[in-house]
Amino acid sequence: MTGILKTGFIALLIFSCNISVFGQADSIDFFIQNQMQKHRIPGLQLAIVRHGKIIKTGNYGLANLQDSIPVSDKTVFTINSITKAFTGVAIVQLVEAGKLKLDAPISEYLTDIPDTWKPLTVQQLLSHISGIPDIVNEEESVLIADDPEEAWNKILRMPNEFKAGEKFSYNQTNYLLLGRIIDKLSGMSFQEFITKQQLEKVGMLKTIQSGFGATKNIVAHAACSYQYQKGQLRNMFFSFPPFLQTAAGMSSTAKELADWIIALQSMQLLTQPASLRALWTPAVLNNGETSGFSSLLNGYAAGWPVVKRTDHPALAPVGGNRSAVFVYPNDDLSIIVLTNLSGGTPDVFIDELAGLFIPDMKEANGFGLSASLRALKITLDKVGYKNAIEEVKKLKKANTGFTVTEKEINGWGYKLIPQKRIADALEIFKLNVYLYPTSANAFDSLGEIYEELGNNVSALKNYEQSLKLDPQNKNAEQHIKQLRSGK
Repeated sequence: MTGILKTGFIALLIFSCNISVFGQADSIDFFIQNQMQKHRIPGLQLAIVRHGKIIKTGNYGLANLQDSIPVSDKTVFTINSITKAFTGVAIVQLVEAGKLKLDAPISEYLTDIPDTWKPLTVQQLLSHISGIPDIVNEEESVLIADDPEEAWNKILRMPNEFKAGEKFSYNQTNYLLLGRIIDKLSGMSFQEFITKQQLEKVGMLKTIQSGFGATKNIVAHAACSYQYQKGQLRNMFFSFPPFLQTAAGMSSTAKELADWIIALQSMQLLTQPASLRALWTPAVLNNGETSGFSSLLNGYAAGWPVVKRTDHPALAPVGGNRSAVFVYPNDDLSIIVLTNLSGGTPDVFIDELAGLFIPDMKEANGFGLSASLRALKITLDKVGYKNAIEEVKKLKKANTGFTVTEKEINGWGYKLIPQKRIADALEIFKLNVYLYPTSANAFDSLGEIYEELGNNVSALKNYEQSLKLDPQNKNAEQHIKQLRSGK
């Protein structure tokens, strides 16, 4: 079988294997299966920790499509940048040992670096706010030069990209330097240090056996890696040289990562609660804000992306757009989802999975909405969504602090669609156009929902208005062409 398979065949294979701790399908299994079908994920592994114990593990789909090998308890998945979370723990362990300070300039530990790098702190490296140039071309996921030594020499000559602390900019050079610091202060390679101080202490045998070589090394029971290219599923391979394996070299299982989270939270890997807080506190930029990958992953701590929010904050290491570990410290809940699809993005649905344990985290209950939008939702659930515009007028009049943005209304509308509330979504998109009549995006979304409902006349009208507001809107242009041609 080739590495290119039909989508329908993949969907069939996803449901061909499902192994659960409980021996039978439950609501979690059905949720995972639906997400796998939605995101076209070939194979997935799950572990859930609640109150310090693993309460659920699951294996779904195929680890290897070519030979129809199912995901099992033995399957190990490449975890990509989740490796950085282990590096963060290693750095904090060195802090506890008195060998390192997070706020110290890296020149105290490294001397053979450019002068412009020397004032940077360890914390700035950990949190990707250093401003130094990146040794990896992130778009291509390759070094900036074919030879590792040449890439290093090239990066030494490049200027800093911005003043330290000005912004978040994901950068693998940061973790290359952290690896060198670990090597020097621990007296061993960072691979050995992480293995001895974390993996062996937790008993992560499969992770140890897998090493740090990612997809380049031959690893027993390793899941194959896949990605979609122009709608077709293909094999995917990547590897970083040894000096960058602090950034993305490890492979593991969901169960062993769950064991690691339990050990970390129960102070088996660190000795002081203050160390755990240091590990998980997001860096603050010069403007006093935090920043990260997205509006969800809106902060970055010591190797740990952070979901910073008032309700149910989380620590959220993610890797390769394929795997994620979400730790909800206030709720004593952790969820680990590993997949073999680059683009599987489990971080977008783990919050909803957490809602099976914490009801107010369900999207249907308004979780993730701003206070103003949640107030509007509560009202519309009572009086009906056809009254959205009038109810917003009332809420604005009664509360001067009531405010909703075009982006968040748009996002709410799209969240209603998978809940099979298309009619309600239509009213929300209508509301957005009413509130933001100069937004091309609002009209574009309204056009899409009308098209989904089969109202091509209204769809065309809104796409045309979107294109009028933004002549560069290729999506609207394409849909207008299709609707006019009757296709």
